[in-house]
Parts: sequence; structure tokens; C-alpha cells
Amino acid sequence: MTHTQTNAQLDGKRLGWIILAVLALGAVIGAGAGLLTLLLYGVEHVMLGYIEGSELPGPFGVPAVRRVISVTLGMTVAGVIWYLLRHKTTKVPSVKKAVAGERMPVWQTVLHVVLQIFIVGSGASIGREVAPRELGAMLAQRFCDLFHIEGDSGIDRRMVVAVAAGAGLGGVYNAPLAGMFFAVEILLVDVTIEKVAFGLGMSAVAAFVAASIKGHHTFYDITAMQPSSTPTLMLFALLCGAACGAVGALFRKGSSWAEAHKPADRAILWQMPLVGLVTGLVAVFVPQVMGNGRAAAQLGFSTFIPEVAGTSGAVQSPASAAASPWTLLSGGSGVVAGASASADASGTVAASGTSVTGTGTGSWLDFGSGLAPNAGTVLTLSHVGMILAVLALTFVAKALITLMTIRSGASGGVLQPGIALGSTLGAMLGLVWMFAFPADSVTACALIGAAALLSASQQAPLMAMCLVMELTEAPITFFVPVGLAVASSALVSKWVLDGMKRRETLGESRS
Repeated sequence: MTHTQTNAQLDGKRLGWIILAVLALGAVIGAGAGLLTLLLYGVEHVMLGYIEGSELPGPFGVPAVRRVISVTLGMTVAGVIWYLLRHKTTKVPSVKKAVAGERMPVWQTVLHVVLQIFIVGSGASIGREVAPRELGAMLAQRFCDLFHIEGDSGIDRRMVVAVAAGAGLGGVYNAPLAGMFFAVEILLVDVTIEKVAFGLGMSAVAAFVAASIKGHHTFYDITAMQPSSTPTLMLFALLCGAACGAVGALFRKGSSWAEAHKPADRAILWQMPLVGLVTGLVAVFVPQVMGNGRAAAQLGFSTFIPEVAGTSGAVQSPASAAASPWTLLSGGSGVVAGASASADASGTVAASGTSVTGTGTGSWLDFGSGLAPNAGTVLTLSHVGMILAVLALTFVAKALITLMTIRSGASGGVLQPGIALGSTLGAMLGLVWMFAFPADSVTACALIGAAALLSASQQAPLMAMCLVMELTEAPITFFVPVGLAVASSALVSKWVLDGMKRRETLGESRS
């Protein structure tokens, strides 16, 4: 047999297991991602009495006392089980360690994954995207064992595990592009045709199978956005990207510190319950702080000022207005009156936006209505100060509670919390920008902020851009301003992080 024939056989075998992995492993991971989503819904239903969705992005109508009890109980139970998992049995390594070759135990990984979904469903402020990635990595290791996949220096096994972890992300959020970029940009840090094709194929299969189990819906509603980009929006993207780059770098630094200072002993048994109680108490007045970040992010995306909407061409449908966190924060019992915005020939806005009428709220013990501008009023220019205050409160609360949750010993991700922080920060900047450039909607500014801050906090611009665009199903033309913001954010965040590292090194050398 010639050397050429041998190489051809090896290439054929390699192509065969890649196809098998894309179809078989991708389908299994997709099923797992879909079932984890259903598990989240089940936990939310039992613990909080609601199920998140496009019509109800957060626990806004859940009684305040139940919010406190749910997240405190969830964190307490998870803290006990995690203590036992980490001290009485084989530890579950991170996905990056699994890619490097460290073994992921089966039942411990499954229990660890389920606990992450459990605390998010109970109301803990942390992302749930790590769970399907870890499940995917564990399944990939068993797949490699079954088919004796090693390759030269273990590179083939490493690639399969990384791609499978990315497929878990792609499956749970129906985001195959983000899943592929997570594998090649963050885990492998190596972009080749084979890795891109492998990653995209498996993530696509996983997303398709997961959607068939959990259903498909747009994760974030951005329909109250202008129809196209503008030159001034490009300028906003450049400036917002820089601001989000600095803030995202700080959030990354904070989350790394929290992760490094998790309790290594029995302190987890009191720290996690305590953080759960704090989360619940904050959620009495800021319910959007609970969960993985969907409610907080949607608050930014749904910030719609009808008085200037006619200039930008933005329109908010009645359904979108009814599901807006601003409407829900205003009491949950209000009636949305008129949700579209248009302008006549003179530029006067003819219709109203998110107008909430009705009784507003009952006792805070019944609803914990939150700090909406004023129940029964429209989001108008006269309320911009209060709107900014609510967004700022949401931003600060989400950032601090998420870092506290990680620091207490909980496991989970920061992708969705990062999107929430970026959306609220982008909306705040957009409200100010709107006074000078009313042709740019606040929703578009929130979209740009979400992608830019996620890019900085993850140091993964391609993954961040694609994940936000896929979760929002934004018009393809908005890749242009979002791409510019992500580029600006990536450069600024790297400069900030490198500066922090230099100062730390200099301080260590002096000491």
C-alpha cells in the first residue's frame, strides 16, 4: 500500500467520524439542551408559579414573598448538594479543562448540570448556558471513547469535545453561529475550515433537535426598533462600543475575581443561602434581577419613547407593549392602550406607545411592582429621568447580585447577565443620544450595547455579535453598526485589561 493510499484511507476515516459526530452527537446534545430548557420551565412553574416566555420575560406577577422564598430555598438546596459533590466525590472540571483532556465523570456532571438549571429556575442571578456546554463536553468524551478517537497528540479528541460544548450553547439558544464561534474562538482559539465546518454542522443539528423539543420563539423582542441603520447610529455604535468595552472589561475582571474566591470549605453552606436571601429581597422591588438576565435585558430592549418614535420610524405593536417589562413593572394589572407610533407630515407623533392604564398595583406583598416610572402613565420624554433611574438600578443590581452569586459558590455562566448589562447600559446611553439624534431608536442602541458589552466580557467578538443577533433575530442590516460596536469594544476592553494586568504585575514586583 502506498503512502498516498494510506493517507486517503485516514482522511476517509476522519471524514466519516466527523459526519457521524455531527449527526449523532449533535442530535443527542440537542435533545439534552431541549430537555434542560423544559426542566427550567418546570422548576420555574413549581418554585415561582410562572414560566418565562416572550409574553412574560420575568417573574413580574409573582408575589414578592414567593420570590424571596423560592430563590433562598433554591440556593440553600443547591449549596448543600454542591458541597457534597465537591468534597465527597469526583469533582466536575470546567469545559476548558475537559477540552484539555481532564475527565468529566458521568453522574456527577449530570447532577452538576441539573443544579445549575435548578438555581436559575428558582430565581438565582446567573446564566444557564454553562450547563448544556458541560453536558455536551461530557457526552463528547464518551463518544470519543466509543470510537477510539485520539488523533495526533489528542488533537481530534480535543476538537470533538470543544465543538460539542459549543453545540450545547447553540442548541439551548437556537444559535448555531454562536455555538460554532464559541468552540473555535474561545475553546480552541484556532480557526480552520475543518473546525468551522465541524462546529457549525454540529451546532445546527443540535439547534434543530432542541427546537423540536422545546419549541421555537424569539428570545428577545426588539420589534420596537427603527427599520434601518443611520449614519448617526454608526457614530453611536463607535462611542457606545468604547464605553461598553471598558465596562465589560471590569465585569470580566469582577467575575474572574468572584470565581477565584469561591468558598473552598463549608462556607458555601451559609454563603449561598445568604446570597439567595439578598437576591429575593432585592427582587421584591427589582424583580427583573432574578434569573439568567432575560427580564433585565428585555427592559432595555423594550424602552420605547413614542414622542420621538415617528422620527426614527420605530413602531411598537400592542403585543410587544403588553409583554414589555415596563408595562409589567407598572403593576401587571394595567391595560395597554395604543402601542404603535407614527408621525404625520409635520413630524408630529400621532399615536401613543406603552401606555398603562388601570389600577397600577396592589400591596407590594402581592405584586412587588418594582420601581416603574409611574403606574398609569406613558413612557414619555418628561419621564426620562425616572426611566434612566430604573435602568441604572437594574444595571447595578444585576451586576452586583450576579457577582455575589458566583462568589458564594454557585456554578453558572455570565453570557446572559452580560447581555442584560449591555442592553440596559445601551438603553441608558440611547436615551441621552435620542435628544440629539431622534432618528435612532433606544431599542437599536440597546441592541448595540448588548453585543458590545458581551464582546468585552467574553473577549470573543465574533461569538458575542452572533449570539445577540441570533437571540434577537435582528435584521441582517444591523450587523453593520453592531459589528462596528463590537470592534470598538474589543479594542478598548483589551487595552483596559492589559493595563490592569501591567499594574498588577508592577505591584507584585514592588512588593
